[in-house]
Amino acid sequence: MTDAARTMTIDIWSDVMCPWCLVGWGNLSQALEQLDGEIEADIRWHAFELNPDMAETGEDRTAHIARKYGRSIEESKGVQGQMKQAADIAKVSLDYDGDEDPAPPAMMWNTFAAHRLLVWTLENKGAAKQTELKLALFKAHFNQRRRIGERDVLLDIAADVGLTREEALAALNDDATAARVRAEERQAWDANITGVPAMVIANKFMVPGAQPPEAYVTALRRVAEKTAG
Repeated sequence: MTDAARTMTIDIWSDVMCPWCLVGWGNLSQALEQLDGEIEADIRWHAFELNPDMAETGEDRTAHIARKYGRSIEESKGVQGQMKQAADIAKVSLDYDGDEDPAPPAMMWNTFAAHRLLVWTLENKGAAKQTELKLALFKAHFNQRRRIGERDVLLDIAADVGLTREEALAALNDDATAARVRAEERQAWDANITGVPAMVIANKFMVPGAQPPEAYVTALRRVAEKTAG
């Protein structure tokens, strides 16, 4: 980073079940690469549950999309194909790359516990470690198809990014951390955030949805200009 580069906060409301959130991250990363030396980002992730009522047993992803959005199974598969194409362009992957053959089913899980870990990590380990955990959760869900609604799986993922299992377990059991997750979700509601990803730049300017890299470059430069001085 040069002396002229500006550091700007980017608060991202997202869910680890959300493929468009991963696509948005990939495109934002490309934008920040273009802005290297000009704008640096302090990224913080915030809780948004796409399916807060999801049962602990989870739901098959194809069936879930069909049920939730009133699609046929074939239409649901088509939507997932479009998501994969967007991910490829964003230079991220939604493909299974694990060792099991056949691959485990693609599922949707309850993510409240995952958000507890993310909130705790930001507060206690900082933004960089939180992003590392967020990306590990994306990978566990989309590429490894792990059961990330389960506590033991979350403890393993936390350990993979350098948290102790004791720390992660404390976060999952902490009522104050759970309350902060709910507070972040209420904050999204108050800000009229009804879909994710939603990125708020410099605490003022919201960019909704997974935008192409050029849109993020333009938005960040405009905010930098408006907040200069």
